[in-house]
Amino acid sequence: MYSPLRQNKGITLIELLVALVITGILVAAIYRTFIGQQKTYTVQEQVVDMQQNVRAGINRMMREIRMAGFGNVPMVLPVTLGGKTFNDVVNPDTPAAGALTIVSAMGSTTLTGIPATNQITVNSLTDSQGNTLFDTGEKRYISIGGVESYTITNIAGTTITLSRTLTYNHPVNTPVFGIRAISYQVGMVSGIPTLLRDENTGAGGQALADNIETLLFGYLDANGNPTANPPDIRVVRVTLKNTTNISDPDYKSDGGYRKRQIATNVHLRNMGLEL
Repeated sequence: MYSPLRQNKGITLIELLVALVITGILVAAIYRTFIGQQKTYTVQEQVVDMQQNVRAGINRMMREIRMAGFGNVPMVLPVTLGGKTFNDVVNPDTPAAGALTIVSAMGSTTLTGIPATNQITVNSLTDSQGNTLFDTGEKRYISIGGVESYTITNIAGTTITLSRTLTYNHPVNTPVFGIRAISYQVGMVSGIPTLLRDENTGAGGQALADNIETLLFGYLDANGNPTANPPDIRVVRVTLKNTTNISDPDYKSDGGYRKRQIATNVHLRNMGLEL
């Protein structure tokens, strides 16, 4: 006699266990693949962040070092800023061993008049970002038109009194620059070695890049020979190495930290061009 109940046998316990084992293996494989991809993504993200970090720092250094001496700053050398005296346009191992300080004109406003032979009036005492350009303290050095530089002895409104008589009769709208001594060195910030940029105006160092392992400067003359004499320097070789901020246990070199190094030669455009 036909019985429908005998045709619906169902799943045995052994079949269920086999299915669970196979499912577990598949889930484990998928999870392993996911974890591997997640780790690869994390490592790549760390490396990209590291590369962007070091490139941002070295690019700013390159721009500013390249302009060292701009503004005919030797007219006001030596300059004393932030309690330190800088004797040259390029100052190796200053303010500390392994550091570099360059002196250059940067940031600008415009000339609006020349009320006296040793005075100028300017459109503003700040640059386009609102940063103070001139005062009689740590920002007392000024370059007019990028061709002559002076020390500021007094400021009344927007009228600036200079330490000497003007050499040139500058037209209205001539750019007027502040002169800064910019120092680069590695210092510790919250326990992390960091590339610092200091304008020596009392504000302290500004972080440009973190996790910096090495910052090296080399100096070459016009013939490409190493030199330790600041007036002869025409090329600054910058070498910057940084690391990821998290170690990778699977990376067996360098303690698990991936590293990148950038080296570049910066040609100084304004050295030897004093008027």
